[in-house]
Amino acid sequence: MTRLPIYAVVILSLFFIQCNTNNDFLITKNQAGKLEKTSTIDQLETIFASDSIVRDTTFTNIGPRVNKIDIFEKGGTHLMTLTPTNDSIPKIGIIRVYDPRFVTDKGVGLNSTFKDIEDKHEIQKIVTALNNVVIFLKDSDAYFTIAKTELPSSLQYASSTNIEAVQIPDNAKIKYFMVGWD
Repeated sequence: MTRLPIYAVVILSLFFIQCNTNNDFLITKNQAGKLEKTSTIDQLETIFASDSIVRDTTFTNIGPRVNKIDIFEKGGTHLMTLTPTNDSIPKIGIIRVYDPRFVTDKGVGLNSTFKDIEDKHEIQKIVTALNNVVIFLKDSDAYFTIAKTELPSSLQYASSTNIEAVQIPDNAKIKYFMVGWD
């Protein structure tokens, strides 16, 4: 029976550690990094045990209510902001991604461009807002916002114009990266 040399074991271990680390920043249909779609707000302390959690709470007549939850990596890097649902067992409704290491399962993240979105995902619809354009994906709960300042000047100030994919420049940068689990 042959035994693996020690360097082979070390290399294989590093490979598996690297694969696991990448999952901490992967956005899929049912996962956003360490979070799963079924994760509850009460589970955050366990899920992010090695990170910092900051809760923005308001007090109402019926008790405290959490509006937003910021997740920071040890060392201060802002990873994401969570908005809980108002269900009897609060879950995560909306996630705003701040850290560019987070990417979709097809490799699109904050450092990507509109061309990356278009090439790697199927666009379900584009919604025009006052200052932004929101791109919803067909194959994911993730969506991206592009500032109108990234668009041609003729489209930047038109509030009633429905903007289509062909009108968005390939090199338009992503302003916000969000996940909606409502």
